[in-house]
Amino acid sequence: MVRLLLFLLGSLTTTRTRQRHAAWRRADDPYAGERGTALYPGPSGPAAAGDWAAQTRPVPPLPPRAAGGATLERPGSLGGGPRRRRIPLWVKWTAALAVLGLIFRKAIASVVLTGLSAALHLVGVNVHLPHIKFAWPWQTISAGATTNTDLGPWVLQKIEGISRPALGQANFNFLFTHKVSKGIGPWPCWYASTFYAVGHASATVNLNPGPAWWAPGRGHYQLQVLSRPHSGKPGRVAVTMVLPQPQLPRSAHDISIDNIPSKPISVQHSWTYPGLGCGLVLRPQFAESVLYAQAQQIAFYKATRVPQITGPMIRSAEAEATQTIRDNFIQPTVNSFGYTLDRLTLRWAAAP
Repeated sequence: MVRLLLFLLGSLTTTRTRQRHAAWRRADDPYAGERGTALYPGPSGPAAAGDWAAQTRPVPPLPPRAAGGATLERPGSLGGGPRRRRIPLWVKWTAALAVLGLIFRKAIASVVLTGLSAALHLVGVNVHLPHIKFAWPWQTISAGATTNTDLGPWVLQKIEGISRPALGQANFNFLFTHKVSKGIGPWPCWYASTFYAVGHASATVNLNPGPAWWAPGRGHYQLQVLSRPHSGKPGRVAVTMVLPQPQLPRSAHDISIDNIPSKPISVQHSWTYPGLGCGLVLRPQFAESVLYAQAQQIAFYKATRVPQITGPMIRSAEAEATQTIRDNFIQPTVNSFGYTLDRLTLRWAAAP
C-alpha cells in the first residue's frame, strides 16, 4: 500500500513538471511561429506550406553554438541537468504515514494503551485507562457477516497466560493474654496481661493451575457459542470453568498483625506475699516481638479454623477470581472476534 501511494504521488509530480517545461520551451522557441504564419524550414521547425522566402519578417538568428559545433541550451530548457523536485520527499513520507495511521488507528491505539498500562503497572502506578480492543481494519462486522472462528483455543490461551493469583482478604479483631510464671521456693509467682490486636489474612485462588489442569479430558474448560454475529449484531458465548478451591493461609507468617498497644488492656498477677514483687520482676519480659509472635499464632488458628472468618475470606477470593477472569481475559478476547460474554460459570474443585 505504501509503494502504491508513493507511485501515484510521483506520477502526479512528474506529469506536472513536464507540462511546465514543455510550455516554457514553446514560449522561448524563436522558431515557433504564430498560427497561420510560415515557419523557418530549419532543423528546429517544420517548413510551412507557403513560400517562406517571401515573408517580410526578419529571420530569427540561429541558436549560439559553442566551440566544436554544440548548440548551447536555453535557460529553462529540458537539458541534461538534474530536475528540481517539486514536492519534498519528507512531505510524501509524512502523508503516507498519516494515511497509514488513519487506516490502522484502532490497532495503534490498542497497542499504545496496552504498553502504557503495562509500564504504569510495572512502576506501581494504578491508573484506570480507557479500554480499546485490538482490531484490524478488515475485522469489522458488517451487515450479514458471520464468523466461524473457533474461539475456545483463543480464550484458553489467554487464561493460561494469567500469572498472578486472586486474593480474598479478611480483617478480624481479637484479644489475647500473655502470661509469665516463675516459682520462688514454695510461693507461686505469675504475671499476665491482656492485649487487643487486629489480624489480616488472605485466601488465594490459583488462576493458572498449569497445562495439565486444562487438558480436554479433564473437563475444566468449556466454551459454547450460543449465537453467531449476524446483521451487524454481535454473537453470544457462554463459558464454564472449574478452578481449584481457594487456599487458606498455610503458616502463621502469612498473617499480619497490627494495633498491638504498648499498654495492656488489663493486668492480672498472683496475690501471694511475693506476688507483687515477682510481677515487677517478670513484666520486662513482655517484649513487642514476643507479643507479635503470640498474636500471629492465635490469628493463624482463627483464620483457618473459625468459620466466621474463613467463610467471608473464601467468598471474597472467589469473587475476585471471577471478576479477574471475566473482565481481563475472557470478555476482551471474545469481543475482538465480534462476540459478547453472555454467561460465565465458575465451579470449585479440590487442588490437584
